[in-house]
Amino acid sequence: MAEETHAFEQTYIFNLLPNKTFTFQQDLHTTGLLMKWSMLGRISAQAFNFDHTFQSYRKNDFALNFFQDPCVKNNLKTLDASGAWKPLGSDVTHVDVETVPCTKVSVDIFEPIFSSGIVRPSGHIVKCYHEVNPDFDELRMMLLEEDSDNYHVVSPCDRQEFLFRLFKHIVLGGELCQYEDVISPYIESAKMIYKDLVNVQKDSDTREIRVASTILKVAAHDENGLCYPSGRDNEQTFAYLCIDPFKRHVYVLYHSFGIGLLSNNSVPCF
Repeated sequence: MAEETHAFEQTYIFNLLPNKTFTFQQDLHTTGLLMKWSMLGRISAQAFNFDHTFQSYRKNDFALNFFQDPCVKNNLKTLDASGAWKPLGSDVTHVDVETVPCTKVSVDIFEPIFSSGIVRPSGHIVKCYHEVNPDFDELRMMLLEEDSDNYHVVSPCDRQEFLFRLFKHIVLGGELCQYEDVISPYIESAKMIYKDLVNVQKDSDTREIRVASTILKVAAHDENGLCYPSGRDNEQTFAYLCIDPFKRHVYVLYHSFGIGLLSNNSVPCF
């Protein structure tokens, strides 16, 4: 019993993995799309490892240990109000943690979008009238307007899935987002980011492929209030911890809503 208690009280220790690369940050086509969507230079992924076995029931401890770890404090990048990247730096006192469902191993989750009139057979997104936004379409209507006819074509459970959240984030984009006329760039980019961040394993008994990663949406607070991913709350400002329990890696996907870079040449390297 004493050994179990000791294990429960262990603090996770983290180290930066500076050589880890993510395809969506290296692929020129994808970075070009992120630039078009006003997310380039404001979205990042970083990798850390940790020293103890991850237990899902300890997710709150894990997240708090992560943000309080000296290595994370000195290396986790955030955007300040001027748009400059800087280390977290803050002395985090508590963390809001939401477990994000992550079970998808295919893009079948998007099939209802194609069968509901949101997208034409050609892949073109159907335009529609909106009282506030003159250049609106049925895809954003489905994502944002709960009283729209198509809001419920994707089930509430699937809307919570990490893959669908990534899709929604890139569709909505940044402050000067230029929206796509066809849906395929959104789906392919979401799939690429998902594959970068999520580990899948083959079940030894059923031989089926399943997701092994745990995804946590996080927000950290210091003595002055919310400090990460930003001091200002916005649906398009987000941070996810993507935990691979087998490699003992945690990948941080971060985005701060604002005006993205207008050139691939000035993308920061962490």
